[in-house]
Amino acid sequence: MTGLSEMGRRTFLGGAVLGLTGCVSLPSPPLEAADGWSHVRLPGKKASLYRTTVKEGRAAIEARAEGSASLWRRPLDLAPEALGEVNFSWWVQSLLPRSDVRDAGREDAVVRVLFAFDGDRSRLSARNRALFELAELLTGEPPPFATLMYVWERQAPLETVIHNPRTDRVRKIVVDTGTEHLGRWREHRRRLDLDYQRAFGEPPGRLQSVALMSDADNTGGSVRAWYGPVELAGQSLTGA
Repeated sequence: MTGLSEMGRRTFLGGAVLGLTGCVSLPSPPLEAADGWSHVRLPGKKASLYRTTVKEGRAAIEARAEGSASLWRRPLDLAPEALGEVNFSWWVQSLLPRSDVRDAGREDAVVRVLFAFDGDRSRLSARNRALFELAELLTGEPPPFATLMYVWERQAPLETVIHNPRTDRVRKIVVDTGTEHLGRWREHRRRLDLDYQRAFGEPPGRLQSVALMSDADNTGGSVRAWYGPVELAGQSLTGA
């Protein structure tokens, strides 16, 4: 990215990194790493807290974000034909009053489940190639070709597919919206391969990782939420 000072580069990446979240991260000492899952930080961001616990009799990962953003993530390596139904659940205490995942300046979500995919990087736009190169230079970890997120949004309609405002390599599907279902477990059963096809307009590549993320860094708010286990194609990925 020619023409940018070092501070400008870091400012640009700091904003764009959450657009590529689940892709660019910095290893940090695991909080309670287990079953391949571990806590990873994002460059320049205060870390959220993830811990194993029990919520209403269920094994869960509790997430707390205080103006922060980081992930609880597990690397994977699954062929596209191995993808199918994915099951996950979450319990949300309250929403962030100013958040909006469609707006770069307010792009926080109380809960997200992220899936990162490989693909043909030669097809990336010049802008995305520059962003990916800068991200890898800073973190030492290349972003995935594409990231699909399931999110709880404050006001966007259910099933909306939202392109990340900073990079089209991240797309979100709204599976819960508004306040009606706060304070209870919400169960979700999706077809990951079909959702990817709908969001990106093409079949998925290899699945590289799954992650949980609760963040409040853009709005400076406070989040408390719980995630149940994630299951993919009938196989438990644990996580809780």
